[in-house]
Amino acid sequence: MSLLAVEILLVEDHAPDAELTLHALRQNHMANRVYVAKDGEEALDFIFCRGRHANRSFMTPPKLILLDLHLPGLGGLELLRILKTDPRTRQIPVIILTSSREEHDRVASDQLGVNGFVTKPVDFAELREVIGQMGMYWLLVDASPAACFSSQGEGQPS
Repeated sequence: MSLLAVEILLVEDHAPDAELTLHALRQNHMANRVYVAKDGEEALDFIFCRGRHANRSFMTPPKLILLDLHLPGLGGLELLRILKTDPRTRQIPVIILTSSREEHDRVASDQLGVNGFVTKPVDFAELREVIGQMGMYWLLVDASPAACFSSQGEGQPS
């Protein structure tokens, strides 16, 4: 699989953090097909092809979701719960990428089935390295099969 074909969903409400993450993805040659959702509802609309994303194909889910925890409205943990309990999306790797250093956030994420939990490094060089390692593992090494999407109930989380 070529990195050019990879689709990453970045769920981040803080524009400067989103830009830094996108820059790190570009530095690691993984930014060709990245969509940025600014909150949990927008992420659900993108994933389940509804609202302004109704023209997306539900059969081509993101290959990786980078998720901030502290989002306006539908928060990161609730979004993670929805994704990991829906059989159509539970196999999509979700990596929490957050500034939170709270142990309860890590424990709650683990209990909901997160694939990885990364506290954002303050230094950009470290962030670039972490993003590169995540991309190499989740997009090339693990390369889990895409979620098993069905046409029944398309666009609606269960």
